[in-house]
Amino acid sequence: MSSNSTPYYYVPGLSRHPAMAAIGLIAFGFGMSGWVNHASWGGPLTAAGVVWILYVLYNWFGDTIAESNSGKNGLNVDVSYRWSMAWFIFSEIMFFGAFFAALFYARNIAMPWLGDVESKLLWPNFSAVWPNDGPAGLVPKFETMGPWPIPTINTLLLLSSGVTITYAHHALVKNHMKQAIIGLAATVALGAIFLGFQGFEYYHAYHELNLKLTSGIYGSTFFMLTGFHGFHVFLGGTMLAIVLRRMIRGDFTAEHHFAFEGAAWYWHFVDVVWLGLYIAVYWM
Repeated sequence: MSSNSTPYYYVPGLSRHPAMAAIGLIAFGFGMSGWVNHASWGGPLTAAGVVWILYVLYNWFGDTIAESNSGKNGLNVDVSYRWSMAWFIFSEIMFFGAFFAALFYARNIAMPWLGDVESKLLWPNFSAVWPNDGPAGLVPKFETMGPWPIPTINTLLLLSSGVTITYAHHALVKNHMKQAIIGLAATVALGAIFLGFQGFEYYHAYHELNLKLTSGIYGSTFFMLTGFHGFHVFLGGTMLAIVLRRMIRGDFTAEHHFAFEGAAWYWHFVDVVWLGLYIAVYWM
């Protein structure tokens, strides 16, 4: 049904979903605080919070999808969805910007400070060269992660996924649903392969390179940047998988398919972040 068929701005009634989501987030927060402090109840409470939140989101988005399919979302609602998705992606840009800034600060500001003349009095054998395990010798020796082969393969996978999702979008606009489904399914598959390679990369880092989250500033920035990006690939892939299911059952038309567009915007954002990460983390 066209998003222009409803002339008014649909406002849903009272909902239990926000309160239920808050309960899950509180459980998750307390669980994580207990988990990092080695409390026995921390892990189970964290898992329960995640399951609860996923249950709430499943029902919440289900209601939203039903509203869209029933024709309640007019042009004004469609515009608000687009602005909301745009601001959400902007917040994600700021999120990753903070981690890139931390990497820049450690490499270009803190490292020269530790290597200046005054610091040489405390750590005469310290060399201010990135990557580094710190001046005090407290971090076990590790090997760095180079760009070949897995990071480069993953770069090719994400660049290819950008092509396949663009192909799917053009096919959807032309109402070629079969081609759109094939392109979107290929995108989801490429994202899953990316995550598989990243999991293998982490196994290699921990067991063969002794590179861990505790490996000084290099290890913490490496795993925070690549780990959060991998989590966003998982989220984007989940969004695309749900959109794929909806496309197969016929929820979208050539004119009415913002759910696809929003997920595609997010996926392109994930691709761009990876390109910056690939250069800054693996090459520089």
